[in-house]
Formats: sequence, structure tokens, C-alpha cells
Amino acid sequence: MIRFRLKELLAEKGFREDRRVTLDEVSKETGIHRTTLSKIANQRGYKTNTEILDKLCAYFDVPLEGVAEYLDEEEVKG
Repeated sequence: MIRFRLKELLAEKGFREDRRVTLDEVSKETGIHRTTLSKIANQRGYKTNTEILDKLCAYFDVPLEGVAEYLDEEEVKG
């Protein structure tokens, strides 16, 4: 299962910049619809495309593994 780290990235960027970073801001800066960002942040198992992953990597200035991580089924069941 792929787990997106969007909430963590928002918190980390906010901490670094000493301000609150919102999904609306990310949406405006990346062109990714806010609803899509909300689904990525909140829906377990949400599926997206490489264009969106590329935009998130660029916005947060992280490699792909900074945006998403693979968890095997045993980790998910935990």
C-alpha cells in the first residue's frame, strides 16, 4: 500500500517557515485542485498520477520518497 506524507510535509514546511501552510496555498502554488489534495491527505489508499506527484515533489522540494512511501500489508494491519 502506498501512504502519502502530505500532512507531514505541510507540518514540516510550516515549522521551517514558522507559519501555517494550508492545502489552499499548495493548491494555488501547484495547480492541484484542493479536493484532490484533501483526498491525498485523508483517504487511505487514494490513487493519483505521476503529474501530481511531480508537482508535490517540486513544491516541497523533496524526492518522491518524501511524498509517498510503500508499506507492506503486515505494516498496514499492524
